[in-house]
Amino acid sequence: MPLDKSLKAQVISGNARKDGDTGSPEVQIAIMHTRILQITEHLRRNKKDFHSLRGLMVMVGKRRRLESYLKGRDIKRYRALMSKLGIREVTPR
Repeated sequence: MPLDKSLKAQVISGNARKDGDTGSPEVQIAIMHTRILQITEHLRRNKKDFHSLRGLMVMVGKRRRLESYLKGRDIKRYRALMSKLGIREVTPR
């Protein structure tokens, strides 16, 4: 189940760097974060939905890669976004 259009538009407008921005790392991470929260809530109700669990793990990995990209490009924007979304910082392995 994809994100509701109004919720997605709200997330985009809240994290966009300028009008019409949908591709910046901040927007992409925020959309993935909202989707991850939605799937996590689904999995709390449906504990045996292993296909959605795998999709969640893939999405978390994509979000982590985007976070590390943003961290390497601009640490100030990265830290501001992490505090805004309430995500722990990516630690290198």
